[in-house]
Amino acid sequence: MLIAMSDHEINRFKVLTDVREKRLRQVDAADILNISTRHVRRLLNQLATYGAQSLAHAARGRPSNHRYNDCFRAEVLRIVREQYSDFSPTFALEKLSEYHNLSVSKETLRKWMIADGLWTPYSRRKPRVYQPRYRRDCLGELIQIDGSHHDWFEGRNDKCCLLVFIDDATGRLMNLRFSETESAFDYMLATQEYLSEHGKPIAFYSDKHSIFRVNQEKHKKVGQTQYGRVLNELGIELICANSSQAKGRVERANLTLQNRLVKEMRLQGINTIEDANAWLPYFIADCNRRFAKPAKFSKDMRRKVYESKQELDDIFSWQETRKLSKSLTFQYDKVIYLIEPTEENTRLAHEHVKILDYPNGEIAIVYGHRKLAFKTFDKLEHVQQPQIIDNKRLGQALKFAQQKQEEFEAQQQRTRSKKAPKRRTQKRVLKEQLRAINPVLTEPDTFKASSNKT
Repeated sequence: MLIAMSDHEINRFKVLTDVREKRLRQVDAADILNISTRHVRRLLNQLATYGAQSLAHAARGRPSNHRYNDCFRAEVLRIVREQYSDFSPTFALEKLSEYHNLSVSKETLRKWMIADGLWTPYSRRKPRVYQPRYRRDCLGELIQIDGSHHDWFEGRNDKCCLLVFIDDATGRLMNLRFSETESAFDYMLATQEYLSEHGKPIAFYSDKHSIFRVNQEKHKKVGQTQYGRVLNELGIELICANSSQAKGRVERANLTLQNRLVKEMRLQGINTIEDANAWLPYFIADCNRRFAKPAKFSKDMRRKVYESKQELDDIFSWQETRKLSKSLTFQYDKVIYLIEPTEENTRLAHEHVKILDYPNGEIAIVYGHRKLAFKTFDKLEHVQQPQIIDNKRLGQALKFAQQKQEEFEAQQQRTRSKKAPKRRTQKRVLKEQLRAINPVLTEPDTFKASSNKT
């Protein structure tokens, strides 16, 4: 008779055989098996009477006492086969409990469905095959965009993100821009640079980042992101890839840039984002000369930008709507805005206005095609009248003022609304504008007085 034994039981059989043949003492066997000598004698008696099968577990090979009835299993599989054949085990279990009042564990149902051929486990499924996709036919037909987070300055500066725009038809790098984060404002600035240099493409091809797509399908929430609104107003299609393999051209470009661009900046001695963004056009031209390929057809699908500079600035702003109160006021980002109560504006009570929040931090309020004049009242800035303090109470008053100042410093000057756009890009834009006017405004240490006397 064939006896199925575990490794533990086989080891026990060997030790007991050595004890029975006088090669090992019972005390030593008890230490090896971690049992008492009395139990060793009990096992020896069982081995002598019933043989090796007495060492195997008596329930081995028998069905469990807690198993489901065969009729119950057949009934469950019949219902699943007839009504839920394309359901996953978890989903099918929910419906069995909800509609049929049948209770069974999830793992048991999964094993039953696998044995019955109703479910294929992921480990047995064939891997998905991602076949290469042919390039588009013309330049400007499809632009792949992505953000690559990397230690671009090799520890000489903080880690940052490189926004990459690459043409699908030719593999040309159309635009590169370094930014501290991968935010909507950063993509807006990079896209505005792209449009000013290359014009409008047919479509942008991106991933499913929340900048490009509202990722709340399970909550049945639909809408449009700020970046999606910008492209919609410009007449540019935005396509989100279903996987990273689908936009493999820009993914491979990221790997190439992480190799070549890092070393080029090391040789050029570039250590800051500002210097890198100023030097990137030279790198793009050199990289395209080496690696870009001609398009299948010579037709250029890029379109001319007809919007004016002011129209583009308005489009590339963060836009939200607010409803005016009866007193022509509304709140945005913890600041109360007061519309100028002119004769024309008094008719706008309870009307909706559009707020344009520009990357440089400026705010504009638009109703229709007209921009409204306004004043602001910051609720977080408290202005107090000077207090008259008696001389004997001056020390206590100063102590109280110091405590309030410490609390103010701990809480910082203001706490912005979490729904408002991030301001890191705005600070960088302001710095770049000042640098374009005069580099001394951003780096006063570089100023050198002229030695010429007039």
